[in-house]
Amino acid sequence: MPEIKQLLHINAPSEKVYKAITEEEGLKNWWTNQTIATAEEGAVIEFRFGQRYHDKMKVVRLESNKRVEWLCIHGESEWVDTIFVFDLEANGDQTILRFTHGNWRESSDFFASCNYHWGYYLRSLKLLLETGEGTPFREFKES
Repeated sequence: MPEIKQLLHINAPSEKVYKAITEEEGLKNWWTNQTIATAEEGAVIEFRFGQRYHDKMKVVRLESNKRVEWLCIHGESEWVDTIFVFDLEANGDQTILRFTHGNWRESSDFFASCNYHWGYYLRSLKLLLETGEGTPFREFKES
């Protein structure tokens, strides 16, 4: 089955990276500001991207400062039953992040689009951790 894989070297300790991918505030600041999250195994995390996408991930595994795994249980049909893995390796003051979005049924145009977007949002994670400001999806409301 096809997998999206990304590798990043982040100038931040693994503890900080782990918090950014497990805690609601961190997720809101690099992926989408429409996030509802609890950092515990078995919890369901919700991610919205405006009116277009509403994804729900079950937290399958949390290994403090080392590994995070989610299973998509609701969202785009091609995402349902896919697995998201964030593997963290401490390397001095840096963290090596190995990301996999696996268990895709096929390599489609949507798969290719997601590959591009994962690169964008993981860069947002890197920017958040290194500069204090990521580039998450933001739902703007008219005032």
